[in-house]
Amino acid sequence: MEVRLCDETEWSVGWVVADEFMERCSHALRDGEGRVWVIDPVADEDAEARIRALGEPAGVIQLLDRHNRDCADLAGRLGVQHHRVPFDGVPGSPFEVIAVRRRRRWKEVALWWAERRVLVCADALGTARYYRAGDEPLAVNPLMRFFPPRALVQVEPETILVGHGEGLHDGATEALHDALSSPWRLLPKLAVSLAGGRARRRSR
Repeated sequence: MEVRLCDETEWSVGWVVADEFMERCSHALRDGEGRVWVIDPVADEDAEARIRALGEPAGVIQLLDRHNRDCADLAGRLGVQHHRVPFDGVPGSPFEVIAVRRRRRWKEVALWWAERRVLVCADALGTARYYRAGDEPLAVNPLMRFFPPRALVQVEPETILVGHGEGLHDGATEALHDALSSPWRLLPKLAVSLAGGRARRRSR
C-alpha cells in the first residue's frame, strides 16, 4: 500500500492511499487546545507518528457507518474513544455535526469546524477521479447525484476535506455550491470519465 501525505497545515495532516482506485483519505486535526481528532483513518505507521507529533490524541471519529477502516484499532492504540457516526455530536470537540444521510443502509455525518471554516466529509463529497465529471474540482458521490446532500449548503468553507481524494483549499465555497447545484446535469460526463478510468486500469 502506497500512502502519500496531503492536506498539511500547522493544525492538520492527511494521508491518502495513492495506489488504489478509491483514493481513501484520512485526516488528523488539532484544535485550539492542542487535542488531535483523527477522522476515518486507514492505518499507516508514518501517519500514526505524525498524529502523535501533532498533539495529544483526543478521539477517532468515524463519519460513515461502512467506513470502518482502522478506526477501532487506532482508537485502541491511541487510548481514545471511537466515535462511530456521532449524530448527537462529539463531546469536547470543536465540531458541529451535520446529518448527511440517516437511512438503514447509509448513515453518514459531516463535521463543520466553524472557527477554521473547515468542512470534513466522508463519502458525500469527493475529489477522487471517479467522483468528478469533466473539470469539476469537487463532486457529489455518484450514488447521490440525483439526491445531493442539501444539508451541506448551510456552510461556507474555506477548506473541504474528504474521505476519497485530497482536500480542496482554494475556492471551496464556490466548489461546494456548484457541486450541490443540480449535480445530475453532469452524469453523461461522469459516465465518460468512469469508462476512461476502467480502460486505463485494464491497460496496466
